[in-house]
Amino acid sequence: MAGLSRAFTHSTGVAVTNNDVLRSLRYAMDLGDPALVDIFELAGLEVTRADIACFLKREDEEGYLECSDAAMAHFLEGLIVHQRGKNEQAPEASFTGRLNNNDILKKLRVAFILKEDDMLAILELAGFPLSRPELSALFRKKGHKNYRECGDQILRNFLKGLTFKLRGR
Repeated sequence: MAGLSRAFTHSTGVAVTNNDVLRSLRYAMDLGDPALVDIFELAGLEVTRADIACFLKREDEEGYLECSDAAMAHFLEGLIVHQRGKNEQAPEASFTGRLNNNDILKKLRVAFILKEDDMLAILELAGFPLSRPELSALFRKKGHKNYRECGDQILRNFLKGLTFKLRGR
């Protein structure tokens, strides 16, 4: 598929892990360990400051603890509540299965109340422009003919642009 945009090609670099996402959001939002503990608790998952410290370590550091898909899903749900407040009408969030980059991007869009133009601007801040159709393909249901998997490069650049936006570049 020669016409496939660079946005949908997978980089040969290291995959974005849940720990990377957690570290990036912590830095972008300037959150301390107690705030991270609180965000997890907003979604009903109890973690300790020691757990947070282990999540934030690099893979090659002693004491590293992998942030599971379930833990990341709880964190993202808690982030939505942290950013937007609790929605009493919303059903209790439940998570089963594998969390992918598309899911993470969707949760961040909801948490930060981002419209399409906001997301495109954030990616532009990171020097990674996407077209509207490329972006909308990331939010399609899996199985839809226009669905595209969110590659690590897109997620990495979105997190980078979000950091620039939140911390002021």
